[in-house]
Amino acid sequence: MNIVDGNLTLDSVSKVGDLWREMKTVVDNAPYERKLKLLRAHPDLCCEKLESLSSSSQVEQTRSGLQSLTDGEKERFVTMNGQYKSKFGFPFILAVRHATKYTVLAALEGRLKNEVDVEFLAALSQVHKIAWMRLLHAIHIENPKGFLTCHVLDTANGVPASNMRLHLHRLHPQEQPEFLAEFQTNDDGRLPNGPALKGQDFIVGTYRWTFFVGDYFAQKGNYTSGLPFLDQVPIQFGLDDPDQHYHVPLLVSPWSYSTYRGS
Repeated sequence: MNIVDGNLTLDSVSKVGDLWREMKTVVDNAPYERKLKLLRAHPDLCCEKLESLSSSSQVEQTRSGLQSLTDGEKERFVTMNGQYKSKFGFPFILAVRHATKYTVLAALEGRLKNEVDVEFLAALSQVHKIAWMRLLHAIHIENPKGFLTCHVLDTANGVPASNMRLHLHRLHPQEQPEFLAEFQTNDDGRLPNGPALKGQDFIVGTYRWTFFVGDYFAQKGNYTSGLPFLDQVPIQFGLDDPDQHYHVPLLVSPWSYSTYRGS
């Protein structure tokens, strides 16, 4: 592993996931007392003195909105956080880089109900998740192995959805979506020229497919209401691992749709 222009690059470790798993193994194999010390060293969320935190923590807590809680939200957090620390003996830990303040409050409320041994493991899993996201932020990956594909199935007619138009955007916090490409599905309902993203274009982040299903079913001659119930179907999803294959299928009719993480 080397540092280039302030970023880490991998050489002896082939994938960032391999490095993360090595780090996770060290923590998982540590004795209970060391794990507890690690959890207790974690800073409080909604820290009053943001400047006392690491630069990563400052960015994560600011992006999640934890520094702009309303009075009611702050009171609710402080009350539940006090209950949490009294019950479990360590601060509430949550990977907040891609969370919102609503996620934080909901997670804190839900995890307060856990038994101590269950929550101990839940807190450690959040430590691992934080480490994963910070590695992704710090490490420049020269040749990511991941790629993005798509498949559209027309459940109204029982066929692959051929000649359906779709757009791909990359989403950025507090910025306009970045248009990446337009596609037209082939006879099998897939992208005609292979993956939508691969190589250097495959960047960890949040994306959105937009499927123009109203146009498609008009072309097929399917009955739709005067104002189509489904016209454009947006699916927002996250690419979290630069070395994974992400497949986003869409099963759609004029009246319903579903999706899942495919392979």
